[in-house]
Amino acid sequence: MADTTDNTATGATTTPEPSAPRKSSWKYIGPGIVVAATGVGAGDLVATLIAGSNFGYTLLWAAIIGCLVKISLAEAAGRWHLSTGRTLFDGWASLGRWTTWFFVVYVVIWGFVYGAAAMSSSALPLQALFPNVMDLEWWAIACGLVGLVFVWFNKYEVFEKVMTVLVGVMFVVTVYLAIRVTPHLGDAFAGLLPVLPDEKDSILNTLGLIGGVGGTITLAAYGYWVNAKGWTNTGWMKVMRLDNRVAYATTGIFVVAMLFVGAELLHTANVEIASGDKGLVQLSDILEDKYGTATAKFFLIGFFATSFTSLIGVWHGVSLMFADFVARYRTRGEVKGDEVASGARERSWPFRAYLLWLTFPPIVLLFQGQPFRLVILYGVLGAAFLPFLAGTLIWLLNTSRTPREWRNGLLSNAMLAIAGLLFLVLCVKQIWDQPWGEFF
Repeated sequence: MADTTDNTATGATTTPEPSAPRKSSWKYIGPGIVVAATGVGAGDLVATLIAGSNFGYTLLWAAIIGCLVKISLAEAAGRWHLSTGRTLFDGWASLGRWTTWFFVVYVVIWGFVYGAAAMSSSALPLQALFPNVMDLEWWAIACGLVGLVFVWFNKYEVFEKVMTVLVGVMFVVTVYLAIRVTPHLGDAFAGLLPVLPDEKDSILNTLGLIGGVGGTITLAAYGYWVNAKGWTNTGWMKVMRLDNRVAYATTGIFVVAMLFVGAELLHTANVEIASGDKGLVQLSDILEDKYGTATAKFFLIGFFATSFTSLIGVWHGVSLMFADFVARYRTRGEVKGDEVASGARERSWPFRAYLLWLTFPPIVLLFQGQPFRLVILYGVLGAAFLPFLAGTLIWLLNTSRTPREWRNGLLSNAMLAIAGLLFLVLCVKQIWDQPWGEFF
C-alpha cells in the first residue's frame, strides 16, 4: 500500500527530533509480527473457517479487505507515535476527559472478561492434546499463570522473539493445512470478486467478516510496541510502514489459509462446526478422521500457538497502555514514547497491576461462568472500541496536534473513514442484538 500521508505541506514544529531516515529493511521487522500474532486469535480463525464452510470461497475478497482496513488503522497509530513523540493515550487525553472515562471503563470490564476467555482458549488445545491429565479450568489457570510470569519477568526484546517463534508455528500449520486440503485455485481466484452470498443478512455477515480479521485493542497497542522496539521518531517511519504491511500480509495468509480449509474440508462435505473456540477442537476431530492423528495433533499445536500469542500479546500490550494511562493521569503532562522505549513502563507498578487484573480475577469466571450483565457490557464496549479508535485517529491526524507533513492524506482519511463506518455499523448491530430486556 502506498504511503497515506500528504507530504507536500510544511509547518508544525512539534515533531520529535528525527534521526537519519532508516531504510525499510526486513531485519528491523518485529512489532508487526507481534500485532499480527496478538490480533489473530482462535475466534478469528474459526469465524473465517465457518465463512468458508458456509459460503465456500465467495467471501475471500472480504477477508482481504479486512486486512487492508487494519493496515490503515495500525499505520495511523504508529504514525502518531513517531511523528509527535507522544503516546496514543496522551493524544486521546488531549481530546477531552470523555476519552479517559471510556478507556478506563473499557479496560476494566473488557480485561476481566477477556482474561477468562483467553485462558480458556489456550487451554482447549492442551486438553485435547493431553486428555485425562486435568480439567479444562486448571489448564486455563496454568496458561494464565505462565503468561503472567513470562510477561512479568521479560522485557520487550524477549517477548518479541517468543512471539516470532509462535507465529512461525502458526504460519507452518495453517499453510500446511491449506495445501493439505488441495484448494481449487480457480474457485479461489473467483472469490476475489466482490460478490455477496445469496442468503439472508449476507451484508451484515460480510461486514462482520471484514471487521473480525485481527481487529482488537491490539491495533491501538501497535504504537506502543513500535516505541518499545526503540522506534521513537520520524526516522523510523518507512521501517514502521514496512513492518505494518508485513503484519497484515501475515494475517492475510492465516485467514486465507483457514478459509481454504473451511471451503474444501467443510463446505464440500456439508459439515457444520460450532462457533467459538470449540469449533477448532471439532476441526481437529475431522482432520483426524480424514488425514490421521499426526495432522490432527499438528493442528492442535497451531491452535495453541494462535491462542497463546493472543494471551501474552494482550497481557503485554494492554498492560503497556494501562501503565501509560496511569502515568498521564499522575503527571497531568505529556507522556512520551521515549519512556516506553526505555522499558520503564514494563517495570512499573501499573503495568504489573493490570497484569494481575488480567490473570487472577478472571479465574472466578472459569469456575462460575460469566455473569450475564457483565458479558453484555463486555460485548458492547468491545464493539465500540474500534469506532472510537478510527474516529479519534482521524481527529488527531488532521489537526495541529500532528506535525503538518505527517497528517493524513486523502487515502488515509478515506481508509480510516471506511473503517470507522464499518465498525460503527457492527457496533450498532452488536448493541441491537443484546437481550436488553433481560439486562434490567
